[in-house]
Amino acid sequence: MIAVLKHELRLYFQSLTAYVFGAFLLLVVGIGAMLYNLQAAVSNFEYVLSFSSMVFVVIVPILTMRVIAEERKQKTDQLLYSLPISTTAVVMGKYLALLLVYLVPLIFISIYPLIFSQYGEVYLLTSYGSLFAFFVMGAALIAVGVFISSLTENQGFAAGIGVAVILFNYFSVSLAEYTSATAFGSAVALFVFSALIGWVIKNITRNETIGYGTGLALMFTTAIFYIVDSEKFEGLLPDIMKKLSLFDRFETFVNGVFDLTALVYFGSVIVLFLFLSVQSLEKRRYN
Repeated sequence: MIAVLKHELRLYFQSLTAYVFGAFLLLVVGIGAMLYNLQAAVSNFEYVLSFSSMVFVVIVPILTMRVIAEERKQKTDQLLYSLPISTTAVVMGKYLALLLVYLVPLIFISIYPLIFSQYGEVYLLTSYGSLFAFFVMGAALIAVGVFISSLTENQGFAAGIGVAVILFNYFSVSLAEYTSATAFGSAVALFVFSALIGWVIKNITRNETIGYGTGLALMFTTAIFYIVDSEKFEGLLPDIMKKLSLFDRFETFVNGVFDLTALVYFGSVIVLFLFLSVQSLEKRRYN
């Protein structure tokens, strides 16, 4: 794992990837600090992080699109499979390299509250609690990006899907207000979601029987529950969209509450999508 980590870090810092990523993140946070802390004279640095969270829609797909997709395109992933290390170690090495690239600009950003506190009253506990949540949320989104990259060898496709997924997650709470709250609408959405899960499993396992079978089984289960008690589906879709939002849970920290359940949720997302990435690579290794 250490060898993979060093190799990935060398690639990122010998190319422009790490520098462009860091510069873009620092630029957006700097603009937020100028608007909130300087022009508006607001002492809450956490508002800057809330403003800057939109940047993940762009920087995460760009950072993660090549991490596995490029290996598959150039067939260099076969060299990784020949190494005397597990697939888990390969994925963790790549993921930790991405986290370190992400951590570098955050170290510079962590100085901002201390600087502003010299010229006014800044809530340091809330600021650094929100900064920690900002890091963990970014780590969760990076794990999602790694998984998407493991599904294809096309970097552009991986980036496009990554932007769509993160953008949807960013606006999911707002969109929930306009989605159908009826039982039938929720059931239809669960049918679509079941089909999507089946498609993902098919791509991971390269087995149409398992993928389509899982999707159909989930659809059948949804249909049974809907027939038995359709009232439980009332308002289910908007509620799911709100609860799945990573960004909405981050806003809890911005409001001054250190939410352990949100951190557990972020951690669960990281573990789940790294596990799925390992399974995707394992299937390709055996093929």
